[in-house]
Amino acid sequence: MIYVEDQLVKVNGVVLPGLVKSIEVKESAKIDEQEVEGSAAKPKQATGYEDAKITVELILDDTPTRTKYQALEAVRAIFRKPGQTVPQPIPIVSEDTAKHGIDKVLFKGFSHKAEAKKEQIAVSLEFWEYIPQTIKATKAGGSGGKSSGSSGGGAASSGLSEEYKSYLETGRGVSPVARDALSGVASSAVSMIAKMLPE
Repeated sequence: MIYVEDQLVKVNGVVLPGLVKSIEVKESAKIDEQEVEGSAAKPKQATGYEDAKITVELILDDTPTRTKYQALEAVRAIFRKPGQTVPQPIPIVSEDTAKHGIDKVLFKGFSHKAEAKKEQIAVSLEFWEYIPQTIKATKAGGSGGKSSGSSGGGAASSGLSEEYKSYLETGRGVSPVARDALSGVASSAVSMIAKMLPE
């Protein structure tokens, strides 16, 4: 048997070893069903789209350059590098995923199956589309219609009432640790001054 490895899918800069048996890209919509009292029909409400799911099935076999288990280790290194505790978004290059507009994925699942009578290893890989979430920063407070003094605007922007702000500005004492440190410094300073004074 002539065994030629495919060059079809590249994940995180590494070409997946072996033969790509199949690649499936699945996209779906998010649809909620509503319960309506007294009605058998359930109205459906579209709320968006699910992240696409990609399934790749590989066949690994021994080649002149590496064994099937070395190829399996190469795939696992893409899934989880030594010391990695959280999956990271990784780039994927494939004609099939490009047609769906997918260029980054999370490596969701990795499994392999070795059968006793076959010399090949069947590998299944599952990826989920990665779409970064953008968080828009909004300015706290807001511009109200009435103009107020600087202290009123500060209270509105900080969310603190004037009464609480005035409490914070009063001398509320010091912590016990700071008090002990200060009293120690003060007593040593007084004793030094006492030594300098003539008796």
